[in-house]
Amino acid sequence: MAKHQLSKSAFDRLKAEFDDLTTRGRIDVAYKIERARELGDLKENGDYHAAKDEQGHMEGRIRQIESILDDVEVVTAPADGVVGLGSIVAIVYEGDPDSAAESYLIGHVEERPDSDEVSVMSPSSPLGSALLGAKVGDVVTYEAPNAKLKVTVLSAKAQK
Repeated sequence: MAKHQLSKSAFDRLKAEFDDLTTRGRIDVAYKIERARELGDLKENGDYHAAKDEQGHMEGRIRQIESILDDVEVVTAPADGVVGLGSIVAIVYEGDPDSAAESYLIGHVEERPDSDEVSVMSPSSPLGSALLGAKVGDVVTYEAPNAKLKVTVLSAKAQK
C-alpha cells in the first residue's frame, strides 16, 4: 500500500502545482534574485534576502510535493452512505442535537474540501479510523485522549 492516498482531484492539483513551481516558479524567483542583485550590496539588500527566502520556501514545497507524488495511490471514494477515503461525513456526538453536526472530509492533509464548512480529517486519527467503513445511522465509538466517545453518522457521500 502506498504511503499517501489521495483523491484524483488532489493528485491532479498537486501535480499541477509541482509542474508550475518547478518551471514558472523557479524562473520567477531567479528573476527576482537577479533584479535584487543589481541593486548593489547584498548584505543590506532586503529585496535580495526576501527573494532568497521565497526561493527556500518554494524549494521546500517542491520537495514536499515530490515526496508525496513519489509514493502515492489514487483512491476512489466509496458509494454514498459508506464512510471511506474521500467521503464527506456528517457526524453528531452522543447527546448533541442533529443541528450540532460536524462535517469532515476523510483523507490526506493535501485534500481540499469543496466547502469551507468542511474540515479534513486524517483516516489514521482515532475518530477517522473508527469511522472508516461505517454506514449512515451507525453509532461509532472511539478512544479520545480523556474518554471513549460516541458519534452517530448522519450522512456520508463522496466528494465530487
